[in-house]
Amino acid sequence: MPLCGGLGVLGHDVPFDHPDFGKLFRCPNLPPSSDGERQTRLRRLSNLEAFADKRFDNFIVPRKGIGAPDNVSLQRALSNARDFASDPEGWLVLSGRIGSGKTHLAAAVGNARLAHGDVVLFITAPDLLDHLRSTYGPSSEIGYDEQFDRIRSARLLVLDDLGAENPSPWAGEKLYQLLNHRHSLNLPTVITTNVDLDSLEGRIRSRMLDEAIIRHVEISAPDYRTPAPPRELQLTWPNEMRLENFDANAGTSSKERKNLAAALQIAHHFADNPDKWLIFTGGFGCGKTHLAAAIACHQYERGTDVAFSTVPDLMDWLRVSFDISSSVSFQQRFHMVRNAPLLILDSLSASQGSPWVREKLFQLIDSRYNNELPTVFTTANQIDELDERIATRLIDQRRCHIFAITARAYAERLGQPGRSR
Repeated sequence: MPLCGGLGVLGHDVPFDHPDFGKLFRCPNLPPSSDGERQTRLRRLSNLEAFADKRFDNFIVPRKGIGAPDNVSLQRALSNARDFASDPEGWLVLSGRIGSGKTHLAAAVGNARLAHGDVVLFITAPDLLDHLRSTYGPSSEIGYDEQFDRIRSARLLVLDDLGAENPSPWAGEKLYQLLNHRHSLNLPTVITTNVDLDSLEGRIRSRMLDEAIIRHVEISAPDYRTPAPPRELQLTWPNEMRLENFDANAGTSSKERKNLAAALQIAHHFADNPDKWLIFTGGFGCGKTHLAAAIACHQYERGTDVAFSTVPDLMDWLRVSFDISSSVSFQQRFHMVRNAPLLILDSLSASQGSPWVREKLFQLIDSRYNNELPTVFTTANQIDELDERIATRLIDQRRCHIFAITARAYAERLGQPGRSR
C-alpha cells in the first residue's frame, strides 16, 4: 500500500527551517519504473529518445583490436560513469576522440537517472546555442531568459560535444554563463568533448579543471563505429565515375593533359590513404565531381563508411528530419554527417542560401576541421569567394591540399554541347 494514498508524492515531517520543508518527494512505494506515462514524458523532455539504447550493460569493453592501455581507459570511463549515475554529485567530464564511446556513456548516465525519476536534459553544445538563438525570433513561444534558465538550472545537464560549437564571442559568453552558474551551485553535469581542455576558453577551462567538484576521465581508445554506413547519403554518388575511367587525354592540350594527370594522381593518393582534407577547384564540367566520386567509390569498396552529397542535397536531407513524420531527428542526421569517417562534399558554393544553411554548413566544416576528419570538397569558386569562416579553414595548409583543375570542361574539349561533371 503506498504511503501517499496513491498520490505518488508526499512531504517530509521536518521543522520549518529545514531545507525540505514544504517540498514534495516521490513516494518510496511507487518507484519511477511503475509510472510509465511520467517516464515517457521525462524521456521526451530529456532529448534522450534517440539514445534510449545507450546503457551501461551494452557498452562494449574490453574491445577487440585495441591495446591494453586503451581498454583500461574505457574501463575507467565506464566505472566513473556508473559511479556518477548512482550518486550524481559535481561534474563528470569525458574527453577523447570522436567515436571513442563518450556520448554512449554520457547518455547512459542520463538514462539511468531517468529510470530513477530525475529530470534530465541531454543536448549538444551547438544545438544548445541554436535553441538560445531561436528565442530571438518573432515566432518563438518562449523568451530567451526563460529558455536559458531552464537549461542552466536543469536537475542533471548532459552537455555533449563541447568545443564543436561556433567559437563566436556570443557563443563563448553564453557557454561561460551556463557553466559558471552550474559550477557555482555545484549542479550535477556531464560534459563530453573531443578537444584538448587546454584549447577551451580560459574561464571555461578553469572550471573544467576544478578537481574539487570535477572528475575528468580521458578515453584514449580509437574510433569505434558500428558497421552500418550512412546508406542514404552513399546512394547519391555517381558510382559509374571511377579512377580508372577518368579521361585526361581526349581533346586536351599538352598543358591540360599535365593538369588532369596531376589531379588524377592526387586523387589516387588520397583514395589509397585518406588523410586530412583535399579540395578540387575548377570550372563546371572539368572533372572535379568525377574525381571526388571516384575517391568515394574506392574507399567504399574498401569498407569505409563514406558520406557523399552535394551541398544543396545535403541540406534538403537534413531539413526532412524536421517533418513530424520523420523517423530520425535532425540531431541524428547531422551527427552522422559530421562524424562520417570520410565525407565528400560536392559543389561548395559562394552563395549557399539562407543564414540557417550557412550556419549549419560552417558547423559541419568547423567540426571536421577541429577533429581532422578526412574530407573532400569540390567548388567552382575561388577559395576567397567562399564564406570567410569556411575559407579560413580551407586555406590552412596543415590540414588541406588545394588543387586547381584548369582544363576546359569535358564536353567542350570534345566539341559537344552541354556540360559534363
